[in-house]
Amino acid sequence: MHDLTGLEAPSLEDFDALAQEAYARLPRTFHELTGNIIIRIEDFPEDDVLREMKANEFDLLGLFQGTGLAHGEELAHTGMLPNMVFLYRRPILDYWAEHKETLGAVISHVLIHEIGHHFGLSDDDMERLERQVP
Repeated sequence: MHDLTGLEAPSLEDFDALAQEAYARLPRTFHELTGNIIIRIEDFPEDDVLREMKANEFDLLGLFQGTGLAHGEELAHTGMLPNMVFLYRRPILDYWAEHKETLGAVISHVLIHEIGHHFGLSDDDMERLERQVP
């Protein structure tokens, strides 16, 4: 039997490290598509996001905010914020506890799907990407 008394839930910082590692493992072509994207980790979505999405706090695992296109240097001239993907720690932990996937795999899946939908990737494209992630 394993002694689990010392285990703690992964922190926001742990999630950030996992997300950065997951993003780094994605193929170079995916990085070229996304450009400079910011990954933010929060415990839950903001209340205005929940209202807009008509969701409860555990419904959303992640959210993409941005234009859906990589604009690079154009952002500096237009004043637009860079593309961001939010990962929501508590809903992801809840999902992870109920499924037989590693936490890293769940985070990779959420990253790929939140970013991929906004860059026009099909579900087949995203499934292929997930299979390429070591």
